[in-house]
Amino acid sequence: MLLEEFERRQDPADRLDNLLDDYAQRIRDARVYEVAVRSPLEHAPRISARLGNEIWLKREDLQSVYSFKLRGAYNKMAGLDAGQRERGVICASAGNHAQGVALAAQKLAIKATIVMPTTTPGIKVESVAALGGNIVLAGDSYDDASKAARELAESQGLTYVHPYDDADVIAGQGTVGMEIDQQRNGELDAVFVPVGGGGLAAGVAAWFKHARPGVKVIGVEAEDSACFYAAMEAGERVVLEQVGLFADGVAVRQIGAETFRVLQPLIDAVVKVSVDEICAAISDIFRDNRSLAEPAGALALAGAKRYVEQTGITGQRLVAIESGANVNFDRLRH
Repeated sequence: MLLEEFERRQDPADRLDNLLDDYAQRIRDARVYEVAVRSPLEHAPRISARLGNEIWLKREDLQSVYSFKLRGAYNKMAGLDAGQRERGVICASAGNHAQGVALAAQKLAIKATIVMPTTTPGIKVESVAALGGNIVLAGDSYDDASKAARELAESQGLTYVHPYDDADVIAGQGTVGMEIDQQRNGELDAVFVPVGGGGLAAGVAAWFKHARPGVKVIGVEAEDSACFYAAMEAGERVVLEQVGLFADGVAVRQIGAETFRVLQPLIDAVVKVSVDEICAAISDIFRDNRSLAEPAGALALAGAKRYVEQTGITGQRLVAIESGANVNFDRLRH
């Protein structure tokens, strides 16, 4: 399912320019490389041959916490003042953001409380615990965990580190887009980005629409948690009644307010994919580079495949962000 002819919000040109200039500078200034590596951009020859387009995978699964999320978490926490650091931070996460916050807290000597849904894969809970995070399990979904975390932040005076709906977090994630741009040196037609709450997509879109406006930025969602697709159709943020949990890293009921403000005038298309398509993409990635992506980590490639099928494009240069590898091993049965 491809949503390409949606109603764009008609921001005045100067306001859009200001948004892009602001985020481009935030991305350039982002403090991420104290914990993150400049992840490789790998050509995927088998997938490329099959799709009739040149496909590259941005290997964010190779970060130390096996996900891009440490970029935004660290950039946000590195900017806290002394009082905020002393009191500590709290976050809600299904796993990858939690690991990013826990790692940043370890690096910056800040106490971190991590609220996780009870449905979070065990591998992610164990990884957060290993990094020293104080884990609280609450609710069945990210939204339940987020509500509990907000209440604890209020009662204990903790700084809430949002997984996506924060300008500093978005800027940290946007360094992924800046790196792709530098690695391809402008030789690129489209970037496919997984969308949960929209932090990564907003950062990548802001960078490319500032630096390379001709490059398409295409958001990809799991069809059972497509909150951004629904918002673009409605022209405003909506709340999904429920979300599927197979791709737990993007199981969000409502797109963020700031991420939607950034994405609505910038995104070129939104694609929805099924669980079967995500599973096929996991298999495709493994066959090409022997890495094992989590469902959310393979989402962008699944969307690239769907986009190629629906549009019939050939000979184009496409990047899919392999965003994470924190897969629940039991889920491999699928």
